[in-house]
Order: sequence, then structure tokens, then C-alpha cells
Amino acid sequence: MWEKIEKLKRQIPLLDYLRRHNWSLHQVGSQQEFVGLCPLHTETRPSFYVNAAKNLFFCHGCGQGGDLIRFAQLYFDLSFPQAVARLRQELKPAPASESEVLQQAVAFYRTQFPRHGEALQYLHQRGLHDSDLIERLGIGYAPGGNLRRHLTALGYPFELLREVGLIDRQGRDTLYRRVVFPCRERGRLSNLYGRSLDSGPPHRFLARPKGDLYAWETVSAFASVILVEGLFDLAVLWQAGFLNTTCLLGAHLTPTQFAQLCDRRDRQVFLVFDADANQAGQQAARALAQRLHGPGLTAHLVQLPEGHDPNSYFCTGATAADFAHCLEQAQGLRL
Repeated sequence: MWEKIEKLKRQIPLLDYLRRHNWSLHQVGSQQEFVGLCPLHTETRPSFYVNAAKNLFFCHGCGQGGDLIRFAQLYFDLSFPQAVARLRQELKPAPASESEVLQQAVAFYRTQFPRHGEALQYLHQRGLHDSDLIERLGIGYAPGGNLRRHLTALGYPFELLREVGLIDRQGRDTLYRRVVFPCRERGRLSNLYGRSLDSGPPHRFLARPKGDLYAWETVSAFASVILVEGLFDLAVLWQAGFLNTTCLLGAHLTPTQFAQLCDRRDRQVFLVFDADANQAGQQAARALAQRLHGPGLTAHLVQLPEGHDPNSYFCTGATAADFAHCLEQAQGLRL
């Protein structure tokens, strides 16, 4: 038992502990001697001395002295066992936040990306070739099979990974065999989007809120905004120089995303949704345009060739000039 007590005192140096409790001090005499006002009683002249080398304190005003555990007993009015238990509790790391776990997952996926040629090949197939942009977007790859092992080795409990949505009940990676985009809310990582390389469900988010309009912290500065449905639509438009593009991560705005678009009344919003044969994308765009007119924004429907979204449009050879022409044509469109 006493070996554990001595280890505890080594793990929490008395001087560091006092500083964490806002004890103001200054050095006196040797480099290991410090003095300040006593935290155990009221005084106006410093009389509380700490010897950092010996890990001991003594107050000439109240006569109290001892080691770390004795200080905790006196300061918090605890018994010896209670003081030891409190100090051991303070050694435990703070519970990890969900955002922190997501950040670790994103970092892991980014390290996996260059190790799996199929991920880069898929991005090239989707028209994304700019390596700097891939880095800027934080794109990674989930090969599957080792995320759980990696995160638990870092100390994150299995149940937390499940609560966040990174793994399923069997411990399998939720975004298995997908390229992964991080999504943020007010700058904080809030969700991950995975696009399948295989024949499984193509789109997958973690079972969490989607977050803000994509990259809204920078796009919000533009008075004219291009709004698209998917992240690959956004990626090819950024690659072509249209950095005022944001993405709603689906076909429907959340209340938070709608409020973001309406944060300035002079904003023009160009809606570039899928031009699919069943007209679902265009119908959603038209309905959203009418909603945006309510708060006074100017909304334009951008027409792409039938069967195309911005991603497929550029993949089939369209240029930035071609897309700019589509935006110009949309200026005069009546709802």
C-alpha cells in the first residue's frame, strides 16, 4: 500500500498541484524553494513555503505542514483515505468528447488514404485530381477492420465508439470501404460522410446530426452562393474555382442550414441540384427557391444538361466556362 502512496505523490508533484489550484508563488533562496500566501488560512504576508525537491510544504503562520496527501486533507477537510481517493480520481483522464473521438477517426482515415490505391482511383473517377484540394477537404479512407483496434488502443472505450456511431454492435467500421469526408458544425467536427466504393448503399452518414452547410465558416462571406446537394458536386466546383459553393449534404435543408442561408438579406443563392429524369432534384430545388424568396433572398435555378449533377457534368468534360455560362443563364430564370 505505501508503495502505491509514494507512487501517487510522484505522479502529482505538490508544486504542480498547488499551481492547478491557483496558488500564487515566487521563488526564494534555492531554485527549489517557493513562498506564497497560505491557502489554508487567511493572511496578508506570505508564510507558506514549498520545497519542490522534497515535495513538502510548511506554513509559518498556521503551523501546518506535510506532503501532498496532508495538504489535500487540510484543504478539502478529508480523512487520509478520502484524500488519497480524491487524488487518484484527479489522475484519471477527463472523459473523451464525441468530437475528440471523431477527430481521431478522421486522422486515422487520412493516414489510410495514401495506403490504398483504390481510394485515390475512385476520386479520380469522380473527377477529383487536385491533391491540395483533397488535403484541404480532409478526405480519408475507411478500409475496414482496424478502426476499432486503433481507437481502443488509444484508450477510447468500445461503448463510446458505438455511441458516436463509428462502429456497429459487432465492432465493425460503419464506413467500411468508403472515402470519408468530415462535416463540421460551427467549426466543430460533428459527423462523417462516407461514399461507398462497392455495391453497398452509396451514401452513409453516422447516425448523428448532419451539421452546418459545408464550409459555411468561409462560404458565408460571399454575397452570391452556389448550393449543391453532394460533396463530390462541391469538390469539383471548388476544383474549378467556384469557392463560393456550399453543400447541404442531401436534398433538404435542416432548420439550422436554412437560417445560415438567410443570415444576410442581399444574398443570391444559385441552386444546382440533380437534373435527373424523374425531376426529383429540380422539384426540390424549386420548392427550396420558393422558401428562400420568403425571407427576401434571391434564388436562381441552374439548369444542367438532363441526367447530370455538377459532378457528372464536369466528369464528362465540362469546363469552368461552361458552368459559368449555366450560372449566367440562370440569372434570368423566372420561378
